Amino acid sequence: MDKNDSTRQNDFDPLDMHNYRIEKLPKRSKSSVEKFLATLGSPLAVLGFVLIYFVLRPDYLINIEPETLGSFARNIYEKVGAVEFSRMNIAMMAIFVAAVILWMTEALPNYLTSLIAIIALVLTGVLTEREAYAQLGHPVMWLNIMSFVLASMLVKTGLAKRFALWFIVHFGKHASSIFLSFLFINVVLSAFISATTAKAAILLPIFMVIAAIYGARGGDKKNNFGRNIVLQNLFYINIGASGFMTGSGANLLAVALITGATGSTIFFADWMKANFVVAILLMFIGYLVATRIFFPLKKEERIPQIEGGMKRLRDELHKLGKLNFQEIKSGVLFIAILAFWSTDRYHGISPTAIAFIGAIIALLPRIGILKWNDVDIPWHLMLFSAGAYTLGAGFKVTDLPSISVNAIFNGLGFGENTPFWVLYLSLTFAMAFSALFFQSKTMRTMIFIPIAIGVANRFGFSVISLALPVAFLIEHVYMLPFNSKPAALLYETDQYSLTDTFKFGFSMLVIGWLVNILMGETWYRYLDITPNGVFGVF
Repeated sequence: MDKNDSTRQNDFDPLDMHNYRIEKLPKRSKSSVEKFLATLGSPLAVLGFVLIYFVLRPDYLINIEPETLGSFARNIYEKVGAVEFSRMNIAMMAIFVAAVILWMTEALPNYLTSLIAIIALVLTGVLTEREAYAQLGHPVMWLNIMSFVLASMLVKTGLAKRFALWFIVHFGKHASSIFLSFLFINVVLSAFISATTAKAAILLPIFMVIAAIYGARGGDKKNNFGRNIVLQNLFYINIGASGFMTGSGANLLAVALITGATGSTIFFADWMKANFVVAILLMFIGYLVATRIFFPLKKEERIPQIEGGMKRLRDELHKLGKLNFQEIKSGVLFIAILAFWSTDRYHGISPTAIAFIGAIIALLPRIGILKWNDVDIPWHLMLFSAGAYTLGAGFKVTDLPSISVNAIFNGLGFGENTPFWVLYLSLTFAMAFSALFFQSKTMRTMIFIPIAIGVANRFGFSVISLALPVAFLIEHVYMLPFNSKPAALLYETDQYSLTDTFKFGFSMLVIGWLVNILMGETWYRYLDITPNGVFGVF
């Protein structure tokens, strides 16, 4: 370490929230495994694209000679029949596989992979330029941008720092009470904010300050307190949203698809009654799994490691004095936005429009709260999101998921007498573990909810019985950095490694799926969502 680096570290003030602006977060140092995957990623992506796009012909399945296949493969082929994929389907498949490989291996920055995917969809003719480029203007994109403006407002005025200090002084005597307090905060915010990225943006500077106070500053100063507070918040942000129909735009999209297929209405209370308890249960299990199994705290990690300890924190809080006028303005504006977000069903104004109005007020000259240069927006994350939405648009145009699933169902011999439990397990498994490959909740919703609706209709079961439990798994997007925008954002903190997030995330994904099955047999059955449960045991 050179002298300048040492000086910068000594000058670092863990209580200064401006140190946690997105562009100031330290550049992540990759592990040897991550470096190996990154080296392998680009050639694998190119190979996957070439093999699918140039080698796999649209009429491939039609021209297969059944006698050249083994008995098992021949049986599947005969049941599938002549499934013809169009040239557009093949192109969509090739681009999707290449993009997933690049995202998973991080061979390229995620925003660059998105840009490549967008132009590839245009050049191969899957989407028109207007359709592809328009995704950058998606309403959810604007909601996220405006949410970062509002989060910057809380940091600029010092209200976020005041809350962080008050929080740690009152709840920081024990590390466990801090983690559980964030569980509670995430549940409350999920009831009001229908954008998980907005919650991540608001909470990031707060838990980064608390992590620094406990000695976790990322890079070579990682510790289990930092891993816990960031990974648990990532989990809480997403799973908290699963407890409310308005928890995210993807939840609302799923409800719109289901109600459109059934003609019946799913109310806020219906969703909350079914899945709020499940969300709380999973969040508490996540806390136990993280702190007791994967990232147990050492003795020194359980107490503040800042110079002066808790006394300095109390002194810093005292120095802030009474709330100033700018803090009051930002607090009133923020609370007003939360109130309008939570009551949108009564006034009809969309969450995006509300965030727009709030950001405009915050940026107004003289009477506003901050200037544009004070705003901290991760534009690379916005470009990554645009790529995910564009791939989703490509799936919608090509109808590739439905074609593929129908072929699989035919090939596996799912007849009209297929038991409900086989369909339930298959669909919920597909939705849950699709997070290994898919990089957008909206995309997964657009793919798997229509599939669940189609399967229910095909086999004569209630649409609600299959589509709603599948929808309850939408928010399980915390395992890999490309799974969701909060996952990509929090990975930049460098408080944990790819291995850390995968082992914790995969474990919770398995637990989440098993809990969904248990609920299908018990609680969802009691609510008349699943007919006689999943297996009909109870």
